[in-house]
Amino acid sequence: MIQIRPVSDLRNKFPEIESAVGGGEPVYLTKNGYGAMVVMSLEKYAELTDDTELKLDEADRAAAADVRYTHEEVFSRLKAGVNG
Repeated sequence: MIQIRPVSDLRNKFPEIESAVGGGEPVYLTKNGYGAMVVMSLEKYAELTDDTELKLDEADRAAAADVRYTHEEVFSRLKAGVNG
């Protein structure tokens, strides 16, 4: 069940919030009636971000291995191809 609580509960009722996120469910915190933040367990956060981190690492490796050309090199090759 979704838990929406005022941000003051983070300070005043921390043990309740801690047990809620320990069960794997995020707690949505509001400030002045508007959404302010989400609290979740480290395990749940890692679940959500691990794939993203792996994909970013993969993209970094691909970019490092890629050959890069200056715009002068690109345009001179294009002109040579067009002009024969």
